[in-house]
Amino acid sequence: MNRHYRKVLLGLGLDAKDGHVRITRGKNFRLYGGSEETHEMMQEKSIKFNEQLDKRRKTLDDISDKEFFDIAKKIGLKVPEDKAS
Repeated sequence: MNRHYRKVLLGLGLDAKDGHVRITRGKNFRLYGGSEETHEMMQEKSIKFNEQLDKRRKTLDDISDKEFFDIAKKIGLKVPEDKAS
């Protein structure tokens, strides 16, 4: 079987205490779990990440590690100091 794999952003929220199972799939991302607040934050960051990719006219498969971390930092995600430019 010849499968084509592509990169996606994966968000895992581990703070849900209300018993709800939250799952969101979108362009370039899959989000699982989290409290309502956490899940909404993951959705917002995923959408902002995609907007930055669109501005660059690139996909997750097209960007370098440096570009990935640059976008992550720009949208307010925590980036390890050795990856921040």
